[in-house]
Amino acid sequence: MGISIRNPGFTLGIETLCRGIDAFNDEQFDFEIKFALTRTRLTRRQLLRQAGATGALAFGSSGLAVADGLQDRPAQASNAGAATPKTESQAAEKYAHPPGVFINRPLTQVSKIADALLDDMLGRNSDFFFNEASPRSGLVRDRAPVVGRSLSRVASIAATGFGLSALCIAAKYNYLRPLDCEQRVEKTLAFLLEECPHEHGFLYHFIDIDSGQRLFGSELSSIDTALLLCGVLHCRQFFNGNTRIEALATTFYRRIDWQWMMNGGDTLSMGWLPDQGFLKNRWDIYSELTTMYLLAIGSPTHPVPPEAWDAVQRPVVSYGGIDYISGAAPLFIHQYPQAWVDYRNQRDRHANYFTNSIAATRAHQLWCLVQGQKFPWIDQDMWGISASDSRQGYRVWGGPPSIGPLDGTLVPCAAAGSLAFLPAECSHVLLTMRDRFGDKLYGRYGFADAFQPKAGWYGEDVIGIDVGIGMLMAENLRSGFVWECFMKNREITHAMREVAFHPDPDANTQVL
Repeated sequence: MGISIRNPGFTLGIETLCRGIDAFNDEQFDFEIKFALTRTRLTRRQLLRQAGATGALAFGSSGLAVADGLQDRPAQASNAGAATPKTESQAAEKYAHPPGVFINRPLTQVSKIADALLDDMLGRNSDFFFNEASPRSGLVRDRAPVVGRSLSRVASIAATGFGLSALCIAAKYNYLRPLDCEQRVEKTLAFLLEECPHEHGFLYHFIDIDSGQRLFGSELSSIDTALLLCGVLHCRQFFNGNTRIEALATTFYRRIDWQWMMNGGDTLSMGWLPDQGFLKNRWDIYSELTTMYLLAIGSPTHPVPPEAWDAVQRPVVSYGGIDYISGAAPLFIHQYPQAWVDYRNQRDRHANYFTNSIAATRAHQLWCLVQGQKFPWIDQDMWGISASDSRQGYRVWGGPPSIGPLDGTLVPCAAAGSLAFLPAECSHVLLTMRDRFGDKLYGRYGFADAFQPKAGWYGEDVIGIDVGIGMLMAENLRSGFVWECFMKNREITHAMREVAFHPDPDANTQVL
């Protein structure tokens, strides 16, 4: 796929976007998916599945099924009887802009003050992943108060995966004592392999922080086991002088039976429940799944066929003149796949996924500026909405297309998790948030999960996976360390060859 601007003459600069917002109308763009989600303990993926069960949104082999009985609706919906909206290039003509300033060209320079903020943020994030893990098991809490320690017994295996990579970063830069990090990693891997309950190598999503026992009737999760495995393999490469860490990590990977999780289909199941068996939903539409499929294809013991990679649907979303591959889901689906795997300067038969994520982030930025019509505190200095806490509990929201009961809540990890895609813009957003709201938003463990400025609401918690994606992407922006280290895993490079990744000669010239 070639990521493209449909109107090549659309050269609207970032400075001009805020003035040009009135030229854009939500009805001009793609469909909206609206659903109210209220339970706080469900994960973002469970919430999406729950929405599917009620008819609001369904993921499956038939494609996207949207409320009101619309199936596989084209990205550019017709609007019979309405006035034909102006094209983006026509709208842009109303506003003066300097030549050569393109919305699609990421600014790569990060100011010294923004870099200092990222350095401070990484240190605070490191404290979260060390303090909010069990000293006995190494499992990381799903969430904790932004101001300090939690007594919760609820651990998340996905947060633990991010936490293992966080320990590598903390050791490399001495945010924590390197020996403490190495010992914690070794203890965690030993617990995961020797004591934590599993089925065919897969772990339950929420587990007790000390015993590893399943909590809340959560599913045996394929995607969360994959996120955990990414942290495990990162540690295998970083602590490569520790033969026990290397052996534990390799054995953990070899134990995972990816063929079993295929459940006789062409794509991986989303999970398994002891009393119900495999979940009916599959990982068959583009989302955060790409790294999981590389892990499954590259498995040294239970590999799935490379054809599973191509069996995933890759629908194209069109927004504001930007075309990119995406499922109907929040921005995090474009961040998680890029946290460990380095897709830069290469592509498969379908796309360059790094430039695809740049396009998705740019479309999200534009979508946020459109939301600024309703929520005026959202502008070019402060934007970003992804699945997060809210005043009413956990919400799966974002866009484009608009998802969830949007109320103007902003989510710092939306910008932090996209730092590698739009470095200057995303670092500026984080700096603006910190400078405007100070310790109401930025505490012991970094940014609170979400906030609503007009209501004066600042989330009390940080969430492990949201802290983790911001931390890893900040480090990838600053040094590429996570990418460089993780890509030394031979299983990943083997899988990428199997699915026909090759150098992309147009990586730096594509119009996004």
